[in-house]
Amino acid sequence: MKILIADTMHSSLFTMLEEQGWEYAYHPEYRREDIKATISGYEGIVIRSKTFLDEEMLAPARKLRFIARAGAGLDLIDLNVAKARGIQVFHAGKGNRDAVAEHALGMLLNLFNNITKADREVRQGIWDREGNRGVELMNKTVGIVGYGNNGSATAKRLSGFGCRVLAYDKYRDRYGDEFATECTLEQITKEADILSLHIPLSEETRYLIDEHFIDNFSKPFYLLNLSRGEIVKLDAVVHGLQSGKIKGACLDVFENEKISRLSPAQQTAFDYLRTSDKVVLTPHVGGWTHESYVRINEVLVQQITEWLKASYSVL
Repeated sequence: MKILIADTMHSSLFTMLEEQGWEYAYHPEYRREDIKATISGYEGIVIRSKTFLDEEMLAPARKLRFIARAGAGLDLIDLNVAKARGIQVFHAGKGNRDAVAEHALGMLLNLFNNITKADREVRQGIWDREGNRGVELMNKTVGIVGYGNNGSATAKRLSGFGCRVLAYDKYRDRYGDEFATECTLEQITKEADILSLHIPLSEETRYLIDEHFIDNFSKPFYLLNLSRGEIVKLDAVVHGLQSGKIKGACLDVFENEKISRLSPAQQTAFDYLRTSDKVVLTPHVGGWTHESYVRINEVLVQQITEWLKASYSVL
């Protein structure tokens, strides 16, 4: 089996593939046209975040049996086209869920305790204890939207801090567990002190968090987004912060992550967010740890191996 690796991957992947006896070509420098020109010679392709595999890209991939995404989201793959062509799709949601959960807690604790602000002030010789008085996470009600790998891992950590966790997932049933209580979205908007998003990007979720959604909350709340940037309208977050409906925001993702090429409206929103002490920003690194870099490879190879074994057993 020949596999094209079309994005930068941890070197542990190469050993794992060799142990399975699979041939691979490592081309992290490939761009869209390069992949399109060579994909016909491969039975598998591994991608991360660089290229959208749409109908045009998959049209010449007559031998392709699987796509492996080294990450949690699948918004860079046209799933309908893949299904129509009988191409199996894998993703490594389990590979970085612990990293995402820890990052969510880190951002939230940073925000609640003014750590970035206080650190910056102390370095400047400012010793302001009262101005950096913190807020405790204990006894807060957290609403998690999306209770898959990342959502459930985050709930587990939050419950350890004494939080009451409510979880809503439109596509699951009976998912409540020892760490979170299954609920409706309406209950979250009514009761949550903190909203944490762990949902994929789709036409249904694009700009789900807009001014109407924010204004629908019964009380001021804190917002965490470690899912996809286009789920949240940044100007709506700015409006919520200005009105007081959003007490603070932790944003690891943005609707446009090419921050040197923002539209005028996006630039205005970003300028407000980056100067606000009520906001913690990170560059889409929620699942980006040294450990997850390796674990993602382990998860993908295990999935592919089990799928092949199942395929052979059927034959």
